[in-house]
Amino acid sequence: QVQLVESGGGLVQPGESLRLSCAASGSISDIYSMAWYRQAPGKQRELVAGITRGGTTNYADPVKGRFTISADYGKKTWYLQMNSLKPEDTALYYCNLDLSVSGTRRAARGQGTQVTVSS
Repeated sequence: QVQLVESGGGLVQPGESLRLSCAASGSISDIYSMAWYRQAPGKQRELVAGITRGGTTNYADPVKGRFTISADYGKKTWYLQMNSLKPEDTALYYCNLDLSVSGTRRAARGQGTQVTVSS
């Protein structure tokens, strides 16, 4: 069984920063890619940032230049550094892992961590 646990969310003021973490545990055979998603109340889920095992990253236009995704495969932990936060960044952020468990490719998703940006 694979578990993903997000942390690092909180309440911040506009312009401040947060660093989210996503820690994976369990019988993981291989990891292909990881992505951060967010969902605000009444809105559809959107991809925020992704990173492949090879290190290729991609970002949603609203967060380009402000957010940075990174990975520490030794710790099975992924990060999302969020700078210059805006009220529109308020959402539940969760991580999604594309991985292999006992030779079977599957996806795993965490429960999420709340980010609230408000003055």
